[in-house]
Amino acid sequence: MSEQEYVPKSKFGKWFNDRLPLLTLASHLTDYPTPKNLNYWWTFGGILTFCLITQIITGIVLAMHYVAHADLAFASVEHIMRDVNYGWLIRYIHSNGASMFFLAVYIHIFRSLFYGSYKSPREIIWIIGLAIYLLMMAAAFMGYVLPWGQMSFWGATVITNLFSAIPLVGDSITTWLWGAYSVDNPTLTRFFSLHYLIPFLILGLVVLHIWALHVPGNNNPVGIEIKKPSKDTVPFHPYITIKDIFALLLFMIIFAGFVFFAPNVLGHSDNYIQANPMVTPAHIVPEWYLLPFYAILRSVPDKLGGVILMFGAIFILFVLPWLDTSKVRSAVFRPIYRQFFWILVIDVLVLGYVGAMPAEGIYLVLARVGTVYYFLHFIVILPVVGYLEKTEPVPLSISDPVLSGSADYSMAKKDNEKI
Repeated sequence: MSEQEYVPKSKFGKWFNDRLPLLTLASHLTDYPTPKNLNYWWTFGGILTFCLITQIITGIVLAMHYVAHADLAFASVEHIMRDVNYGWLIRYIHSNGASMFFLAVYIHIFRSLFYGSYKSPREIIWIIGLAIYLLMMAAAFMGYVLPWGQMSFWGATVITNLFSAIPLVGDSITTWLWGAYSVDNPTLTRFFSLHYLIPFLILGLVVLHIWALHVPGNNNPVGIEIKKPSKDTVPFHPYITIKDIFALLLFMIIFAGFVFFAPNVLGHSDNYIQANPMVTPAHIVPEWYLLPFYAILRSVPDKLGGVILMFGAIFILFVLPWLDTSKVRSAVFRPIYRQFFWILVIDVLVLGYVGAMPAEGIYLVLARVGTVYYFLHFIVILPVVGYLEKTEPVPLSISDPVLSGSADYSMAKKDNEKI
């Protein structure tokens, strides 16, 4: 809480606040001391909240008209598009909103990787964020199945079949997921139920994520701990809220561009063909935001090995705070790590590209090279660079300039070793 806790002036306000301190909480959120050097990469937290609320609202409206039945699902989506008032707009906001959601979350994750926001004392914030990311992927995959087009059906068939690679219990898990002996009506029904439920679980984790954030406070581009309040902080409102609103408006313009001018560019044309178990598409691909992991899955000839690496690529991020051995948080002061960070960004983009291509020839080679580097980055490069890298001088506070070779550097280094 802030140094001076908010106290309502009216008798009713005091009575209400004593029993349910919402006014005190609101005051805490608006007056919360925030590092004054936060750049626009920090606005994606607010953008992600907007995306989640948008997905929940549009999803509830779509659920009122959608029919979760294998014989009627495809027709119900067409009904939404053609007959429901502004149904086309609600569906395009929802489908493109998923892509915008993942675009924002990937920027949010890579910002954390660059500025070291996963390091002590923010490990729990990072882990909760990754749990949100996992639930997002689950919700997105199940949502992709609901239109019951060709890519929906065959995507569900391929992904659920992966669980059959698990020794001993794999076939039982796969049958349980299907609710039958193949992807069919029971599969669609349970996927719809879970797709409706998961966003509310995400909402609960988001509240927990923000709560955990308010314990140690925000990280910042310099990556040093700050005292709250101090000359290095400003109140969250209006300084940070204005920046968040401006960034959100720019994001909404891009979002609207996709919704109104290119609503299907991020999807797949085969999904406008009704699901047919007797006709297999030439290339079965998931949505773009899952392509890097799909490329890792296909880079291994062994089915079980591919599944282990695909899930390992996600779960390795959970132990990232303990793999990074550097005492300095921000890549601004880590010249060697900074280069490897950008190599990782390129690597993930390459994996995303080859994930959409056939698993053959040069694409398969690139997928294997990209997969090897991805794991090397976290398991080998990150710990070794942390030990060997000579970092640049770190300032004692946000307000102090960085003077290379100054007497203050030794003090700054000691201060960072305590962090």
